[in-house]
Amino acid sequence: MELDSTRHRDEREIEELELELLLTAVAQRYGYDFRSYARGSLERRVRNAMEKEGVATLSRLQERVLHDPAAMHRFVETVTVHTTAMFRDPEHYLAIRQHVIPLLRTYPFARIWHAGCATGEEVYSLAILLEEEGLYDRCRIYATDISDLVLDRARKAIYPLHMMRDYTINYQRAGGTREFSSYYTADDKNAVLRQALKRNIVFSQHNLVSDGVFNEFHVVLCRNVTIYFDEPLRNRVHRLIHESLMKFGVLGLGAKESLRDTPFESHYEALAPEVKLWKRTAP
Repeated sequence: MELDSTRHRDEREIEELELELLLTAVAQRYGYDFRSYARGSLERRVRNAMEKEGVATLSRLQERVLHDPAAMHRFVETVTVHTTAMFRDPEHYLAIRQHVIPLLRTYPFARIWHAGCATGEEVYSLAILLEEEGLYDRCRIYATDISDLVLDRARKAIYPLHMMRDYTINYQRAGGTREFSSYYTADDKNAVLRQALKRNIVFSQHNLVSDGVFNEFHVVLCRNVTIYFDEPLRNRVHRLIHESLMKFGVLGLGAKESLRDTPFESHYEALAPEVKLWKRTAP
């Protein structure tokens, strides 16, 4: 039993070393730094990447991603999390209509940053909301993600037709005022969002781990992103967001995220705390 325990411990130490070497190599070769991601969920996603690539060890995975850019793109898409839906958490969008839209009406033009936008469903949801509130032509949405692959899918705005029923329900619960079907055309497999919804969206690659401030925003939405980071990285991201928000700008987080115990908790006041909306009040 003691021998088995020792062998298991040695194997675990080797795996941890291989993982650290893989993450360091990816960071140095491609600039994607996953070393501060929460370890448990990261390890599961790296194992998924190994299965998809058909390799048995982390060292083999490292060899593949370093020498094959296509494998690296697949690795990034697997390791990062892209769970999303149109009007995900409808109460969040309803609160934006009730609490954020009145603030945006006071500005001649508003910049909105949607960080970690994944395949774009939530970005287009916001565009629809702004369109219905008569503000879309006075806004620009900057939608960013670490993965170029998911950004390409977001730009295409093509989604499975079978999802439209659930999205319609979400839209209605989010306070939608029109027929949701008016925002897309469909064939027997896919729904294609109307081209007009893209007119004020800028999709671009941005890495929250390593990139900096690139504009000043009236609203920053960073929902269900920081839950995958360790505490130091969460604090770094909150510093980046704080520096990107203008005074009285609005921050939106995901349902399981909070400003509690971050260095910037006192710099905000609750706007709609039940759906994780805050307003920046302090410098």
